[in-house]
Amino acid sequence: MDKTRFDRLYLKLFAAIAGTIGVLTLATYLVFSWSFERGFVQYLHRADEMRLEILIERLAQGYARAGGWSWVANDRDRWIAITREALGLPARAEASRTETVSPLPRSGDGGEQAQLPRDLPLTIDPRLLLFDRERNRLIGRPETAAAAVLKPISVDGQIVGYLGYVPRPDFVQSVERVYVQRQHVAFGAIAIGMVAAALLLGAGLAYWLTRRIKALTRGTDALRRGDYRVRLEAQGHDELAQLARDFNALAATLAASQQARQQWIADIAHELRTPISVLRAELESLEDGVRPLDRAAVASLSGEAARLARLVEDLHTLSMSDLGALKFHKEPIDLAEAITDVVEAQRRAIGAQALQLDMRLERGATVLADETRLAQVFANLLQNSLRYTDAPGRIAITLRRAPEKVIVEWEDSAPGVPAEELSRLTERLYRVETSRSRASGGSGLGLAIANAIVEGHGGTLTALASALGGLKIEIALPAYTGQQSHG
Repeated sequence: MDKTRFDRLYLKLFAAIAGTIGVLTLATYLVFSWSFERGFVQYLHRADEMRLEILIERLAQGYARAGGWSWVANDRDRWIAITREALGLPARAEASRTETVSPLPRSGDGGEQAQLPRDLPLTIDPRLLLFDRERNRLIGRPETAAAAVLKPISVDGQIVGYLGYVPRPDFVQSVERVYVQRQHVAFGAIAIGMVAAALLLGAGLAYWLTRRIKALTRGTDALRRGDYRVRLEAQGHDELAQLARDFNALAATLAASQQARQQWIADIAHELRTPISVLRAELESLEDGVRPLDRAAVASLSGEAARLARLVEDLHTLSMSDLGALKFHKEPIDLAEAITDVVEAQRRAIGAQALQLDMRLERGATVLADETRLAQVFANLLQNSLRYTDAPGRIAITLRRAPEKVIVEWEDSAPGVPAEELSRLTERLYRVETSRSRASGGSGLGLAIANAIVEGHGGTLTALASALGGLKIEIALPAYTGQQSHG
């Protein structure tokens, strides 16, 4: 038996939802039952008070007309009639046993008459009593007299008697108790229905939530196994739907990363295989005596070895950048001087390519940087322009200061780069035209290394279309304020 089966999210959600609704339902039932019973008793007490006021008024009128209590104390039918009238009870009579009885004593100008029965069943509230002014009981059960509450009956400001009544007990008896019990049954049935609905609702919500979470769990397990093609169905706009969309974006990113890694490995293998194949072929030709071991052969071998060394060094530089271990020895440098040094070292190569060079360098543009690393950036940009600019062509270099930044714009003439390819130029081993890049000796790592070095200095490198018809590289570096620390 699985000991952790009760620790599942489905059961937790079900218990939380159903339990909360169940507790609220029980609390509502108890509060409503208590409130109803208490309110019902208070309502009955208020109704008694109002009816007793009417009865006291009727008794006072009768006493004033008769001059005493004999008119009602000796006439039970009259007492029943007047209490029925005051209490709002209907007059019930059998057709064969009725007579006209005046609830009040007749006076000279006549009195009200009502059709009342001679022998009424014992349905009149037995809690009423009548006392004279000395509090002698005239009407009512003697066993209830001690518990009766007396209400004075006044005529012309004088107390002539008392109407006594026994208050209803706190726990309603008789018909009232039956009514309250019926209400309790009704409330209980409603509470049971609500608890059942809570259980169904809790089960439904728990299933609905855990079903979507289980789908996410299955998708995560697929990613863990390396299956980046898995996608989740994102329905709605709630947090779980957003989580599913984020999961799909993560899966797509991982798939792209996997593809890029595979392509990266394939490109590295290809780039390494080319100089190694050339070296191997030349060595074999030397061993077989096909090619003499002279200065030209040694120079060719040296050139291929240098190419292989540069490639390995470039890969090492990028790997160090990825690990955050690329070291910089920063100091304040004049960027115009750094650019000039790189260009002057390649002035002969620029002339050999029949390229026109325009430089507009603003002096005093100082940055805190590693001069050797920045020289590597500008050397890579220059080599990129030399390889891919058709002769006769043009290279334009602009250096200007901006608020808190120093901007370098490096442009060349045709051919250009398609707009959709610009954002990918800093990817490793990426070339717009692979065959042309190989022919010119490029490995596709120059701009990637330049971008890594610029980012290491807190700057940005952006590839844009040039107004000259070729490529524009814009580099933005933080300007030196004299407050940055050297590193």
